[in-house]
Amino acid sequence: MSRIALCFLAHPDDAEILCAGTLARLAEAGWIIHIITATAGDCGTMTLTPQEISAIRTQEAKKAAECIGATYHCLDEKDIYVCYNQATLQKTVDLFRQIAPSLVITHPVKDYMMDHEMVHLLARAASFGYSAPNASRWPVLAGSRVPHLYYCDPVEGLDPNGNLVTPTTLIDITGSMDTKEQMLACHASQRQWLRAHHGMDEYIDAMKRHGAMRGKQAGFAYAEAFVQHRGHGYPHDDLLTAILGSKGK
Repeated sequence: MSRIALCFLAHPDDAEILCAGTLARLAEAGWIIHIITATAGDCGTMTLTPQEISAIRTQEAKKAAECIGATYHCLDEKDIYVCYNQATLQKTVDLFRQIAPSLVITHPVKDYMMDHEMVHLLARAASFGYSAPNASRWPVLAGSRVPHLYYCDPVEGLDPNGNLVTPTTLIDITGSMDTKEQMLACHASQRQWLRAHHGMDEYIDAMKRHGAMRGKQAGFAYAEAFVQHRGHGYPHDDLLTAILGSKGK
């Protein structure tokens, strides 16, 4: 099995909030890491044009990815307009085809905003189908297969009805929390945006509180939570736990 992990989430800073500690640990274990966002975050501002904020956020995302030696990609879809349609799915499949991941991390099936849910659908479809020879014009790379697939926590760990999600896997990120914080701090433009639109002025502290809550469940200082997709055709063994040594719940 190749050691290539692909994190596909909706917006710049989603990976840093939801799973950067785990990505940092995978990178330390010798895995090649790719971080994909569906959008460049063109609505993440109260003052700049879509082009201006997208350029800023793209650079922030690249800088954050570089903290762990990861490669950043963007599908260049638009904030709040991410759709599960043929054109967007083809772009997703083509990118998966060029990366050939054996491990994929994406959003959960239900979350607080539809961009996240649409990316979930795109990631599920691409993870299952990218290795089919006729699915893309790009050649099938050695090692292409249906990957292990994991869903991050929804934001705050809550589904749209306010229920706390029960994870299948909790990964100890205590030792990588400093790196996760460094990566999130790269997204400086979002401090102003969250303060203006969400009424939040402490996005790093909020990230750490959530990590501490999940950590308490597993007996760690900090943890990231995942639900593994174990449907037909997908691997059922808990690869994240096998690699990183944390205890699944």
